Amino acid sequence: MSERFEWPTLVLLAGCYLLWALGTTWLAVVWLPLAMVAVVVATALHSSLNHEMLHGHPFRSRFWNGALVFPALAVTVPYMRFKDTHLAHHRDSRLTDPYDDPESNYLDPAVWARLSVPMRVLLKVNNTLAGRLFFGPMIGTVAFLLPDLRALARGNRRVWLAWLLHVPAVAVVLWWMVSAAAMPIWAWVICVYAALGILKIRTFLEHQAHEEAEGRTVIIEDRGPLALIFLNNNLHVVHHLHAAVPWYRLPKVYRANRDRYLARNRGYLYESYSEIFRRYFWRAKDPVPHPLFPPRG
Repeated sequence: MSERFEWPTLVLLAGCYLLWALGTTWLAVVWLPLAMVAVVVATALHSSLNHEMLHGHPFRSRFWNGALVFPALAVTVPYMRFKDTHLAHHRDSRLTDPYDDPESNYLDPAVWARLSVPMRVLLKVNNTLAGRLFFGPMIGTVAFLLPDLRALARGNRRVWLAWLLHVPAVAVVLWWMVSAAAMPIWAWVICVYAALGILKIRTFLEHQAHEEAEGRTVIIEDRGPLALIFLNNNLHVVHHLHAAVPWYRLPKVYRANRDRYLARNRGYLYESYSEIFRRYFWRAKDPVPHPLFPPRG
């Protein structure tokens, strides 16, 4: 029964909403900095729970999974658009492709060559972990919105539906912030941006350019607070191979077959997020133009 209903996910989701509600109300009166930390953590965790729901957890019903995370705590991305683009990202043979992988951080070298010098500098900074934390949410939001605006202009019905459903999802959050919350709006906006920045830590190097598709997905053997906020998605190759496995079972699955997973991903491994901070906070791990991308046309 616990496997079918996935009670750890439901308990964590309830705790996430409770932490967010306390952060925006009571804690904001007691001590605003602590309240902001609570809201940042809850917002980032809610985004990770969105990811869990779109992969078919905790229920078999897609409707109820989506309904559980209906309030758009992170504001910027409609659930349906996240679902569509992320499931497209799970085509492992296309991972890191600047065109076919919606979550790729690489650009076509031909596109890179046409960019202005200031834009190149900004994107190079964004390829350091510090840059990804501070500029990544802004750059990622713009990169996400521009294709959707073009799709809306073309009359894409599914994209229109996703954004129309997103309006009440954002409205309920804004209603709470205006009518029930004690946290100032300016502080909440900072919290949302900071939460998106934390999520950029996870995506910073979870995929790399590699000639073999199996060597593109990372394992980060972290068991700290970031691993919990990311719902063990740091064991990323395990998730890509077993997307139907709930988040709380991923560590056990990995430990049972560690050598197999590391052989499969060609040893793309880090021991912890602290190692990644030490190595890449001020230094880029990858170039912006895809180093293995073939010329087109």
